[in-house]
Amino acid sequence: MRTKEEFNSSFPIQVRIPVQWGEMDAFGHVNNTVYFKYFETARLAYFNAVGVMQDMQDNQLGPILAETNAKFKRALVFPDQVTVGANVTEKHEYGFLMQYGVFSKQQQTITTLGVGRIVMVDYKSGKKVKPSNKLLHSIQALEENNRTKGHEA
Repeated sequence: MRTKEEFNSSFPIQVRIPVQWGEMDAFGHVNNTVYFKYFETARLAYFNAVGVMQDMQDNQLGPILAETNAKFKRALVFPDQVTVGANVTEKHEYGFLMQYGVFSKQQQTITTLGVGRIVMVDYKSGKKVKPSNKLLHSIQALEENNRTKGHEA
């Protein structure tokens, strides 16, 4: 995946984020920890789109990031604006696997790919729970309805 078209068809939820001067480290590029903040922003936009945040408020059922990683392909530098995308690639018994991508406007390519394993938790008991059918249907609808076009949150 390299082009904006491939990026758009892969990520139904996308957010634009300006690269900040203060995000760069001593080596003159965006520090690797910042990418996980970018992923978080896209993940929360995705959660809002499928109703996770509302369910968390109403029923105390919500997501926990159990595992995450990133593959850095190209460095980002200030000034730039990135588009960060999120999708769900796999559904599991107690959650799902999300994929993230970072597309640089300046470089016109994907600079970073990442994944995050999400586990649904009952915040009252602290135990993992199965995602609701409503959530699974919302995820499926979002992924299917936006397969060929990007959606900016």
